[in-house]
Amino acid sequence: MPGTAWAAWPERPITLYVPWAAGGGTDATARVIGTLLEKKLGQPVNVVNRDGGSGVVGHTAIAQAAPDGYTIGIATVEIAMMHWQGLTKLSFADYTPLALMNLDPAAIQVKADAPYKTIKDLVADIKKNPGKLKASGTGQGGIWHLALAGMLTDLGVDPTASPWVPSKGAAPGLQDLVAGGVAIAACSLPEARSLIDAKRVKSLVIMDTNKSTLFPDVPTLKAETGSDWTMGAWRGIVAPKGLPADITKKLIDALDSIYKDKEYTGFMGKQGYGIRYAGGDDFLKFWQDSDKSMGVVMKKVGLAK
Repeated sequence: MPGTAWAAWPERPITLYVPWAAGGGTDATARVIGTLLEKKLGQPVNVVNRDGGSGVVGHTAIAQAAPDGYTIGIATVEIAMMHWQGLTKLSFADYTPLALMNLDPAAIQVKADAPYKTIKDLVADIKKNPGKLKASGTGQGGIWHLALAGMLTDLGVDPTASPWVPSKGAAPGLQDLVAGGVAIAACSLPEARSLIDAKRVKSLVIMDTNKSTLFPDVPTLKAETGSDWTMGAWRGIVAPKGLPADITKKLIDALDSIYKDKEYTGFMGKQGYGIRYAGGDDFLKFWQDSDKSMGVVMKKVGLAK
Protein backbone atom coordinates (compact mmCIF):
# COMPACT_ATOMS: atom_id res chain seq x y z
CA MET A 1 0.00 0.00 0.00
CA PRO A 2 1.43 3.40 -0.93
CA GLY A 3 2.89 5.33 1.99
CA THR A 4 0.76 8.38 1.18
CA ALA A 5 -2.35 6.41 2.13
CA TRP A 6 -1.12 6.38 5.72
CA ALA A 7 -0.14 10.04 5.88
CA ALA A 8 -3.01 10.93 8.23
CA TRP A 9 -2.24 8.17 10.73
CA PRO A 10 -3.36 8.11 13.48
CA GLU A 11 -6.97 9.13 12.89
CA ARG A 12 -8.50 7.16 15.78
CA PRO A 13 -7.57 5.66 19.18
CA ILE A 14 -4.72 3.18 19.49
CA THR A 15 -4.81 0.00 21.59
CA LEU A 16 -1.71 -1.00 23.56
CA TYR A 17 -1.82 -4.62 24.73
CA VAL A 18 -0.08 -5.67 27.94
CA PRO A 19 0.55 -9.45 28.21
CA TRP A 20 0.47 -9.34 32.02
CA ALA A 21 -2.00 -8.43 34.74
CA ALA A 22 -2.76 -4.90 35.88
CA GLY A 23 -0.72 -3.55 38.77
CA GLY A 24 2.66 -5.05 37.89
CA GLY A 25 5.82 -3.44 36.58
CA THR A 26 5.04 -4.15 32.93
CA ASP A 27 1.56 -2.67 33.31
CA ALA A 28 2.97 0.45 35.00
CA THR A 29 5.60 0.90 32.29
CA ALA A 30 3.04 0.46 29.52
CA ARG A 31 0.67 2.99 31.08
CA VAL A 32 3.23 5.76 31.39
CA ILE A 33 4.34 5.13 27.79
CA GLY A 34 0.70 5.11 26.68
CA THR A 35 0.02 8.44 28.41
CA LEU A 36 3.02 10.06 26.76
CA LEU A 37 2.19 8.53 23.35
CA GLU A 38 -1.21 10.21 23.54
CA LYS A 39 0.53 13.58 23.83
CA LYS A 40 2.93 12.82 20.98
CA LEU A 41 0.37 11.38 18.55
CA GLY A 42 -2.75 13.36 19.46
CA GLN A 43 -4.97 10.30 19.84
CA PRO A 44 -6.08 8.27 22.90
CA VAL A 45 -3.96 5.20 23.69
CA ASN A 46 -6.05 2.56 25.45
CA VAL A 47 -3.99 0.15 27.56
CA VAL A 48 -5.60 -3.30 27.60
CA ASN A 49 -4.35 -6.16 29.80
CA ARG A 50 -4.44 -9.55 28.06
CA ASP A 51 -2.77 -11.77 30.63
CA GLY A 52 -2.81 -15.55 30.76
CA GLY A 53 -0.78 -18.52 29.61
CA SER A 54 2.45 -17.23 31.15
CA GLY A 55 2.42 -14.31 28.73
CA VAL A 56 1.35 -16.30 25.66
CA VAL A 57 -2.17 -14.83 25.44
CA GLY A 58 -1.12 -11.20 25.28
CA HIS A 59 1.89 -11.70 23.03
CA THR A 60 -0.33 -13.69 20.65
CA ALA A 61 -2.94 -10.91 20.62
CA ILE A 62 -0.28 -8.40 19.56
CA ALA A 63 1.11 -10.66 16.82
CA GLN A 64 -2.32 -11.49 15.38
CA ALA A 65 -3.61 -7.91 15.23
CA ALA A 66 -3.86 -6.02 11.95
CA PRO A 67 -0.56 -4.27 11.09
CA ASP A 68 -2.22 -0.89 10.68
CA GLY A 69 -0.71 1.02 13.60
CA TYR A 70 -3.87 0.91 15.68
CA THR A 71 -2.76 -2.07 17.77
CA ILE A 72 0.65 -2.16 19.41
CA GLY A 73 1.89 -3.85 22.57
CA ILE A 74 4.59 -4.14 25.16
CA ALA A 75 6.66 -7.29 24.69
CA THR A 76 8.64 -8.68 27.61
CA VAL A 77 11.68 -10.92 27.95
CA GLU A 78 9.42 -13.98 28.16
CA ILE A 79 8.83 -13.76 24.38
CA ALA A 80 12.49 -14.76 23.98
CA MET A 81 11.88 -17.77 26.24
CA MET A 82 8.40 -19.16 25.48
CA HIS A 83 9.11 -20.83 22.16
CA TRP A 84 12.10 -22.66 23.64
CA GLN A 85 9.73 -24.08 26.27
CA GLY A 86 7.26 -25.20 23.63
CA LEU A 87 4.56 -22.81 24.89
CA THR A 88 4.20 -21.03 21.55
CA LYS A 89 5.89 -20.72 18.16
CA LEU A 90 6.03 -16.93 18.43
CA SER A 91 9.42 -15.21 18.24
CA PHE A 92 10.96 -11.91 17.15
CA ALA A 93 10.11 -12.87 13.55
CA ASP A 94 6.39 -12.32 14.26
CA TYR A 95 6.63 -8.64 15.21
CA THR A 96 7.76 -5.22 14.09
CA PRO A 97 10.22 -4.19 16.84
CA LEU A 98 9.79 -0.49 17.64
CA ALA A 99 11.76 0.39 20.76
CA LEU A 100 13.38 -1.26 23.75
CA MET A 101 12.38 0.97 26.69
CA ASN A 102 13.45 -0.85 29.84
CA LEU A 103 16.13 -3.26 31.04
CA ASP A 104 16.74 -4.49 34.57
CA PRO A 105 19.93 -6.58 34.57
CA ALA A 106 20.23 -9.61 36.82
CA ALA A 107 22.26 -9.31 39.99
CA ILE A 108 23.39 -11.84 42.60
CA GLN A 109 22.54 -11.19 46.25
CA VAL A 110 23.71 -12.96 49.42
CA LYS A 111 23.09 -12.22 53.10
CA ALA A 112 24.96 -9.20 54.41
CA ASP A 113 26.97 -11.37 56.80
CA ALA A 114 27.78 -14.04 54.22
CA PRO A 115 31.52 -14.85 53.99
CA TYR A 116 31.73 -14.02 50.28
CA LYS A 117 33.48 -10.78 49.38
CA THR A 118 33.31 -11.27 45.61
CA ILE A 119 31.34 -13.29 43.08
CA LYS A 120 34.46 -15.41 42.54
CA ASP A 121 34.35 -16.44 46.21
CA LEU A 122 30.73 -17.52 45.84
CA VAL A 123 31.27 -19.39 42.58
CA ALA A 124 34.27 -21.20 44.05
CA ASP A 125 32.11 -22.41 46.95
CA ILE A 126 29.35 -23.56 44.60
CA LYS A 127 31.91 -25.49 42.53
CA LYS A 128 33.55 -27.00 45.61
CA ASN A 129 30.28 -27.98 47.31
CA PRO A 130 27.71 -28.84 44.61
CA GLY A 131 24.18 -28.94 45.95
CA LYS A 132 24.98 -27.02 49.13
CA LEU A 133 24.14 -23.44 48.13
CA LYS A 134 20.50 -23.15 47.10
CA ALA A 135 19.17 -20.16 45.18
CA SER A 136 15.81 -18.51 44.55
CA GLY A 137 14.18 -15.42 43.06
CA THR A 138 11.54 -16.59 40.59
CA GLY A 139 9.82 -19.72 39.31
CA GLN A 140 11.63 -22.66 37.77
CA GLY A 141 12.84 -21.55 34.35
CA GLY A 142 12.12 -17.87 35.06
CA ILE A 143 14.43 -15.07 33.99
CA TRP A 144 16.44 -14.92 37.24
CA HIS A 145 16.85 -18.71 37.34
CA LEU A 146 18.24 -18.62 33.81
CA ALA A 147 20.49 -15.68 34.66
CA LEU A 148 22.19 -17.63 37.46
CA ALA A 149 22.35 -20.85 35.43
CA GLY A 150 23.81 -19.01 32.45
CA MET A 151 26.39 -17.25 34.57
CA LEU A 152 27.55 -20.51 36.15
CA THR A 153 27.66 -22.22 32.76
CA ASP A 154 29.75 -19.40 31.29
CA LEU A 155 32.13 -19.67 34.25
CA GLY A 156 32.59 -23.41 33.70
CA VAL A 157 30.40 -24.56 36.59
CA ASP A 158 27.54 -27.07 36.32
CA PRO A 159 24.39 -24.89 36.68
CA THR A 160 22.69 -27.59 38.74
CA ALA A 161 25.42 -27.24 41.40
CA SER A 162 23.30 -24.45 42.91
CA PRO A 163 19.83 -26.03 43.22
CA TRP A 164 16.97 -23.69 42.36
CA VAL A 165 14.13 -23.23 44.85
CA PRO A 166 11.10 -21.87 42.93
CA SER A 167 9.33 -18.81 44.33
CA LYS A 168 6.52 -16.55 43.17
CA GLY A 169 8.94 -13.72 42.53
CA ALA A 170 11.93 -11.78 43.76
CA ALA A 171 10.32 -10.57 47.01
CA PRO A 172 9.63 -14.03 48.48
CA GLY A 173 12.99 -15.25 47.17
CA LEU A 174 14.77 -12.43 48.99
CA GLN A 175 12.80 -13.12 52.17
CA ASP A 176 13.87 -16.75 51.95
CA LEU A 177 17.46 -15.52 51.63
CA VAL A 178 17.16 -13.34 54.74
CA ALA A 179 15.51 -16.20 56.65
CA GLY A 180 18.34 -18.58 55.71
CA GLY A 181 16.28 -20.89 53.52
CA VAL A 182 18.52 -20.21 50.53
CA ALA A 183 22.05 -18.83 50.23
CA ILE A 184 21.58 -16.88 46.99
CA ALA A 185 18.89 -14.61 45.56
CA ALA A 186 19.07 -13.80 41.88
CA CYS A 187 17.01 -10.77 40.84
CA SER A 188 17.38 -7.17 39.73
CA LEU A 189 18.95 -4.53 41.93
CA PRO A 190 15.73 -2.46 42.11
CA GLU A 191 13.92 -5.51 43.51
CA ALA A 192 16.61 -5.96 46.18
CA ARG A 193 16.90 -2.23 46.86
CA SER A 194 15.09 -2.06 50.22
CA LEU A 195 17.04 -4.97 51.71
CA ILE A 196 20.35 -3.65 50.38
CA ASP A 197 19.58 -0.22 51.85
CA ALA A 198 18.66 -1.89 55.15
CA LYS A 199 22.01 -3.74 55.03
CA ARG A 200 20.32 -7.11 55.29
CA VAL A 201 21.65 -8.35 51.96
CA LYS A 202 24.57 -7.40 49.72
CA SER A 203 24.91 -7.63 45.98
CA LEU A 204 28.07 -9.22 44.62
CA VAL A 205 27.70 -8.59 40.91
CA ILE A 206 25.50 -7.24 38.13
CA MET A 207 25.15 -9.08 34.80
CA ASP A 208 25.42 -6.07 32.52
CA THR A 209 28.04 -4.30 30.46
CA ASN A 210 27.66 -1.18 32.61
CA LYS A 211 27.45 -0.56 36.33
CA SER A 212 24.12 0.31 37.91
CA THR A 213 23.33 3.97 38.50
CA LEU A 214 21.30 2.81 41.50
CA PHE A 215 24.22 0.97 43.12
CA PRO A 216 27.43 2.02 41.33
CA ASP A 217 29.60 0.13 43.83
CA VAL A 218 28.31 -3.23 42.56
CA PRO A 219 30.84 -4.52 39.98
CA THR A 220 29.96 -6.00 36.60
CA LEU A 221 30.47 -9.70 35.95
CA LYS A 222 32.94 -8.86 33.17
CA ALA A 223 35.08 -6.76 35.53
CA GLU A 224 35.09 -9.45 38.22
CA THR A 225 35.51 -12.61 36.16
CA GLY A 226 36.15 -11.70 32.53
CA SER A 227 32.85 -13.34 31.54
CA ASP A 228 30.80 -11.64 28.83
CA TRP A 229 27.56 -13.18 30.11
CA THR A 230 24.77 -10.63 30.48
CA MET A 231 21.08 -11.10 31.15
CA GLY A 232 18.17 -9.05 32.36
CA ALA A 233 14.44 -8.57 32.27
CA TRP A 234 13.47 -6.26 29.41
CA ARG A 235 10.39 -4.58 27.97
CA GLY A 236 9.89 -3.04 24.55
CA ILE A 237 7.12 -1.62 22.40
CA VAL A 238 6.26 -3.71 19.34
CA ALA A 239 3.67 -3.93 16.58
CA PRO A 240 2.43 -6.83 14.46
CA LYS A 241 4.68 -7.95 11.63
CA GLY A 242 4.23 -5.99 8.42
CA LEU A 243 3.64 -2.52 9.86
CA PRO A 244 4.06 0.06 7.05
CA ALA A 245 7.43 1.80 7.08
CA ASP A 246 6.06 5.33 7.56
CA ILE A 247 3.96 4.34 10.59
CA THR A 248 6.93 2.42 11.97
CA LYS A 249 9.07 5.55 11.68
CA LYS A 250 6.45 7.75 13.35
CA LEU A 251 6.16 5.36 16.28
CA ILE A 252 9.93 4.94 16.67
CA ASP A 253 10.40 8.72 16.59
CA ALA A 254 7.66 9.16 19.21
CA LEU A 255 9.12 6.46 21.47
CA ASP A 256 12.62 7.90 21.14
CA SER A 257 11.23 11.24 22.26
CA ILE A 258 9.37 9.62 25.17
CA TYR A 259 12.52 7.84 26.32
CA LYS A 260 14.24 11.22 26.63
CA ASP A 261 11.24 12.84 28.32
CA LYS A 262 11.77 13.80 31.98
CA GLU A 263 8.29 12.51 32.79
CA TYR A 264 9.31 9.03 31.63
CA THR A 265 12.78 8.98 33.15
CA GLY A 266 11.44 10.45 36.38
CA PHE A 267 8.68 7.86 36.65
CA MET A 268 11.01 4.95 35.92
CA GLY A 269 13.61 6.26 38.35
CA LYS A 270 11.04 6.67 41.11
CA GLN A 271 9.84 3.10 40.59
CA GLY A 272 13.42 1.85 40.53
CA TYR A 273 13.12 0.48 36.99
CA GLY A 274 16.15 0.50 34.74
CA ILE A 275 15.96 2.26 31.39
CA ARG A 276 17.66 1.19 28.19
CA TYR A 277 16.86 2.29 24.64
CA ALA A 278 17.26 0.60 21.29
CA GLY A 279 15.12 1.60 18.33
CA GLY A 280 14.03 -0.37 15.28
CA ASP A 281 16.81 -2.58 13.90
CA ASP A 282 18.89 -2.09 17.05
CA PHE A 283 16.01 -3.43 19.13
CA LEU A 284 15.69 -6.38 16.76
CA LYS A 285 19.39 -7.20 17.17
CA PHE A 286 19.07 -6.95 20.97
CA TRP A 287 16.01 -9.25 20.86
CA GLN A 288 17.76 -11.80 18.63
CA ASP A 289 20.76 -11.88 20.98
CA SER A 290 18.46 -12.32 23.99
CA ASP A 291 16.64 -15.15 22.22
CA LYS A 292 19.90 -16.93 21.40
CA SER A 293 21.19 -16.63 24.98
CA MET A 294 17.93 -17.99 26.36
CA GLY A 295 18.09 -21.00 24.07
CA VAL A 296 21.64 -21.87 25.10
CA VAL A 297 21.01 -21.77 28.84
CA MET A 298 17.54 -23.37 28.70
CA LYS A 299 18.99 -26.32 26.81
CA LYS A 300 21.78 -26.53 29.37
CA VAL A 301 19.39 -26.81 32.33
CA GLY A 302 16.93 -29.08 30.52
CA LEU A 303 14.11 -26.55 30.12
CA ALA A 304 14.03 -26.37 26.32
CA LYS A 305 11.68 -28.68 24.45
